[in-house]
Amino acid sequence: MATVSFRKSFLAVTVKRVCPFTGKKSNRANKLSFSNHKTKTLQFLRLSTKALKTIEKNGLDAVAKKAGIDLRKK
Repeated sequence: MATVSFRKSFLAVTVKRVCPFTGKKSNRANKLSFSNHKTKTLQFLRLSTKALKTIEKNGLDAVAKKAGIDLRKK
């Protein structure tokens, strides 16, 4: 019983961040220390650069409509 609640809480914390417009996921990278020791880390994104450029070109309303996102929803 205790492991089930632990797994649910752990999964809630480790939700992947995905760009809502393009569907791109976070990038895997190496974190380097002074001694050049490499550890894996994730570079989280909330909105990708490609999505920003598309919004600049076409406008937010058009991009949100194409992605199926309702901007009026609270």
